[in-house]
Amino acid sequence: MSLSTMTSSEFQTLAEMCIRQAQLRPDAVAFIVDNQQQTFAQLDLSSNQVAHGLTAAGVKSGSRVAILGKDTIAHYEILFGCAKIKAVLVDLNWRLAPPEILYILNDSETEVLFVAPEFLPLAQSLFSQLITVRTIIALDGAHADWPLYEDWKTENPATPIACEYNPEDVAVQMYSSGTTGRPKGVQLANYSFFRLMQGMRAAGDAWMSLNPDDTLLLALPQFHIGGLWWAIQGYAVGAAGVIVDTFVAWQALQLIERHQVTKAVLVPSMIQLMLEEPACAQTDLSSFKGLLYGGSPIAPPLLRKAMEIFGCDFFQIYGLTETGNMAVCLRPADHSPEGSPRMKAAGRPLPGVEVKVIDAKGRTLPAGRSGEICIKSPSNMLGYWKNESATEQTLVGGWVHTGDVGYKDEEGYVYVCDRIKDMIIYAGENLFPAEIEAVLSEHDAVAEVAVIGIPDEKWGEVVKAFVVPRQGGEIKQRELIDFARSRIADFKVPKSVTFVDALPRNPSGKVLKRVLRAPFWQDQDRQVS
Repeated sequence: MSLSTMTSSEFQTLAEMCIRQAQLRPDAVAFIVDNQQQTFAQLDLSSNQVAHGLTAAGVKSGSRVAILGKDTIAHYEILFGCAKIKAVLVDLNWRLAPPEILYILNDSETEVLFVAPEFLPLAQSLFSQLITVRTIIALDGAHADWPLYEDWKTENPATPIACEYNPEDVAVQMYSSGTTGRPKGVQLANYSFFRLMQGMRAAGDAWMSLNPDDTLLLALPQFHIGGLWWAIQGYAVGAAGVIVDTFVAWQALQLIERHQVTKAVLVPSMIQLMLEEPACAQTDLSSFKGLLYGGSPIAPPLLRKAMEIFGCDFFQIYGLTETGNMAVCLRPADHSPEGSPRMKAAGRPLPGVEVKVIDAKGRTLPAGRSGEICIKSPSNMLGYWKNESATEQTLVGGWVHTGDVGYKDEEGYVYVCDRIKDMIIYAGENLFPAEIEAVLSEHDAVAEVAVIGIPDEKWGEVVKAFVVPRQGGEIKQRELIDFARSRIADFKVPKSVTFVDALPRNPSGKVLKRVLRAPFWQDQDRQVS
């Protein structure tokens, strides 16, 4: 099929989507941020300039290019610019601590780094430790040694790039925290953003009925699979995307009213913050047609209130970065203001997705039996960047082993009950205890430490640490929390610390985290939030 005859339902790669949408709807608005708008045609030309600039900087097919900064239109110019020369975008979680950012930049072998103004001092402090970065470009703000993005971009021609594209080519590399404390680079191919939705449309499944008349709220950051995936789905159908650089509840409400937003993706903590805003009651939400939520289950009282206030269709999704975002969905028909047992489910597998539940020996379990949830999706990752052993453990015979414990009922609904890997989900962010424990253990007064997630009405889960002080050592909760904050991202820092004489262990010496969790979770319907 030639690019000139390709329709939005047939896009296979990010580069082809950008090029073709500029031909199909050149003057339609693609993105809005503050008072700035950019059309599909403008974005195509700007991304051409980025592509030429990256090529001049020595970037080749398969090279990694990173962004450190909050979302702007430039993020998408860079995304498509990378796609057009088959480079791979690594969008950094700007909330991470400096050592974490440094690790990802070096592990990914990033060659060109784009940096927003507020992170220029951080980039400067890390510069001497960067192994592969050859070029740093300031997205805004003056820097003595690094070129300004707009100047750098406009020095390059906007002519088309001659290149052949493959759906199997890696498009983005997203870092997810690991159980060993080191984040892993999830390699997502172009197909991860198209095949699932195309298969659903082919099956006659309209899902959220995304269309060119929609205006989407882009409240999740591009570095999050949910944020990038949502933005691309909107772009693929020709919808406008309203970019939110940092989520602030009252501002999000203003944007919905001002731009007559029709659909959004949010994590439950965002929904709660919006509903708590005094201005929410006076905000015109009549344009709102659909709300997609995920990252953590939603508390029934919050869901009931949200359904009443927003008055739209609600969709819950379950999936991982490794599955290319959503794989399971709880549809509006299963959302009831009165509540129902089915609302405790994550949903049913979407068309084209298979879900099985296995025991410790890999045997598929029947309905109602709990085990590890495994997902086979047309959007599954290619594998982890330069980490074959982790890939072999997670991606087995085309199935992503999620590390989540759950079961399927007789009708195929998937219920998530617990986590094999002890992962904590704080406001949609995946946190792993091993990483936090390693940092706390660096303190001289800490002999042993165990970290768990405990339920929190607003954030889903928050981090709690149990610490055995070293003999003769003295430490206070605030001191240890401040110690952690200087070394890891603030959202990973324990919200509370309990000092104990010893940690509970089994006969082989393994810490019994279920014993630590029990008092906090015993009244909860499920042992995961």
